[in-house]
Amino acid sequence: MPTVSTFYGIMIQFFWKDHAPPHFHAVYAEYEAVIALKDLEILRGFLPTRALVLVREWARDHGGELMEDWLLCQQNLTPQKISPLE
Repeated sequence: MPTVSTFYGIMIQFFWKDHAPPHFHAVYAEYEAVIALKDLEILRGFLPTRALVLVREWARDHGGELMEDWLLCQQNLTPQKISPLE
């Protein structure tokens, strides 16, 4: 599972050829959430509130890049790194 960004202890990851809808995985300590690209809602899992706020802020700034990486992973291609939250 490629990690495309890391910030404040949160890893943003994709799986190759993952199921629809387009989404990414956010991992923070022992927590993991699957987050939809369309509306940034949690599809499955859990993140503490502060981590979720940071992930959503970051994802709003990088929506286009996240979709590009989703499409690359659907083709079994390596996704591009995305700059972390500053």
